[in-house]
Amino acid sequence: MPAGLAARSSGYPRQRRHAAVYLPTTRSGLAGPSGSRRDVAAIILFQRYILFMRPNSVSEARRVAVAAMLGTAIEWYDYFVYGIVAALVFDRLFFPALSPTAGAAAALGSFAVGFIARPAGAVLFGHLGDRIGRRATLVTTIVLIGLSSGAIGLLPSYETIGIAAPILLVVLRLLEGLSVGGEWSGAVLMSVEHAPASSRSLFGAMPQLGSPLGTLMSSGVVALVALMPDEAFVAWGWRLPFLLAFPMTAVALYLRLRLDESPAFKRLAAADGEAGMPLLVAVRAAWGRMLAAVAAALMASGAFYLLTVYLVHYGTRTLGVSQQTMLVATLGSAPVEALGIYIGARLGDRFSPGIAVAGGSLLTLVVAWPLMGLVATGQPWAVIAGISLGVGSVGLAYGPLGTLLADAFPVDVRYTAVAVSYNIAGMLGGLVPSLAVATVAAANGAIVAVTILFAGIMAISAIGALILIRLMRPGTPRHAP
Repeated sequence: MPAGLAARSSGYPRQRRHAAVYLPTTRSGLAGPSGSRRDVAAIILFQRYILFMRPNSVSEARRVAVAAMLGTAIEWYDYFVYGIVAALVFDRLFFPALSPTAGAAAALGSFAVGFIARPAGAVLFGHLGDRIGRRATLVTTIVLIGLSSGAIGLLPSYETIGIAAPILLVVLRLLEGLSVGGEWSGAVLMSVEHAPASSRSLFGAMPQLGSPLGTLMSSGVVALVALMPDEAFVAWGWRLPFLLAFPMTAVALYLRLRLDESPAFKRLAAADGEAGMPLLVAVRAAWGRMLAAVAAALMASGAFYLLTVYLVHYGTRTLGVSQQTMLVATLGSAPVEALGIYIGARLGDRFSPGIAVAGGSLLTLVVAWPLMGLVATGQPWAVIAGISLGVGSVGLAYGPLGTLLADAFPVDVRYTAVAVSYNIAGMLGGLVPSLAVATVAAANGAIVAVTILFAGIMAISAIGALILIRLMRPGTPRHAP
């Protein structure tokens, strides 16, 4: 019987603080005569942690982390471009037959479609990541999202091909969501599993830094094309950010092909420890941790898209703020978010990832009210400050999130468990902009509805992180619900 299965049948691995791999110690020991038990254990430990160990220098870990960050930035560039352009013009281009409110909801709903596809992508790419490796899976995801995003820039509008236009838009958006379902989790695991023991939260935050970098690229490109006259932007200018996905994908593919496989997965594969059906093993043995991980990760998409995608729509349509101001606010939030991610990651290494995620979420909950008050004034400086500081505060919890989720699950089902949990949260978070449209309309345009949504999301994430801390206490079985 493979070592991983033997360990699972007789007990569960216990967590070792700051370790990238968890030793297969058991409650009852290995099966066999008592005289040979220690010998068998020594052989297994030698095979899994000595014979197949390779030196993992800090410079190599940095190279992997930077490559993961840049690849994720390009992935999120494609995703953010869709969200921004959908909020600005997709109601006119693809849903002109609907009323303004219904058209806006449909445009933002098409954005949410990608989030609905993410759990399916998590299952697919999580399975591949746990079975064939992290590196090959990440190469596949970058190609799929790049091609689907670039193809959106080639789509005819509703006026040209009628109902086929929104249908094709939704199909391409589904492909984008499918690929993102396996992207972030794989990039996080590559970074964490290569990381030095003392800096696992910092290295695990590198893919999260791809988020503000992708925001800078997407907001910058859209802001430039938005300088065009409105007629030109609606006619063809909106296509340019999508078409840039083609050369960006080529760069990302080059970076991914140069990555080495995760040391943790190498050791797992060398010991024949891969789970046959990672999803079934993860759900059956760690469903409680997966539910808590969904709650902890909700702020990563729900809060972020509420503050960016939805507020772009709210600011231009309800507050009368110029389109350019809202794009500047989105652009200005990126460096503040990057700073928040860095601080949160450092706190994760100083204390623990779980404490940093919970603390950052609670702090953001408290400041949600004054920050949304700034946005409600409609003054350009206040809108920019409110959005930037709001996104930055979310970054405090977002930075150490990847390491928290990676620590919650054993290597053999880690990709699947992290991907499914994170992307179920992403699916729910993707519905937030459409939910905000409905709730704000019911509140006659009052921003208090946005504030309540924002605070509620952060409260759920704080509770999820605290539950994970409880479930990951020393002595708790690694596969326990």
